[in-house]
Amino acid sequence: MWHRGHYALQNLTVPTPQNLVGLPSCLGRKPGCGSGPSLGAVAGLRSALGVRLCTMTAQPVEDPSDPLVILRDLPERERAEFLCQYHAAVDAAHDPAGYEQLRRMLHVWSLTVVAAGQPGYYEELAAVRDGTAPTVPVTEAIPGWAGRVAAIRDPRR
Repeated sequence: MWHRGHYALQNLTVPTPQNLVGLPSCLGRKPGCGSGPSLGAVAGLRSALGVRLCTMTAQPVEDPSDPLVILRDLPERERAEFLCQYHAAVDAAHDPAGYEQLRRMLHVWSLTVVAAGQPGYYEELAAVRDGTAPTVPVTEAIPGWAGRVAAIRDPRR
């Protein structure tokens, strides 16, 4: 909820810097900032109201879909295939319609980084390819599977 001269944060109304006369100096905005209250103003007001404050440091967060992060964390044996697919997706992304394909490709490879980092990943993959991995029929693994398939095949049901 917004009132003239105030910013509302849930049930707490924070004065704008223009209305901070008489409040502690920590509530003022930093020089050069926008017209709204600074984070320091909100924290200072909360502190003045007796609300317990917690401090945090902002650490940069890596985007797992960043191609450099993927390339860095991907096992060596996967890198050539990643680069091949990446270059093709970048070329396709020159057309705006191909941009979503690039995003999907990067997401899939970020998941591949996580999977390949698990102990025994390549052994499990080899067992699946060889047909020696333990399997469970889908009808046992997902209750009602046969009914779901039938409903898709015949939408009139």
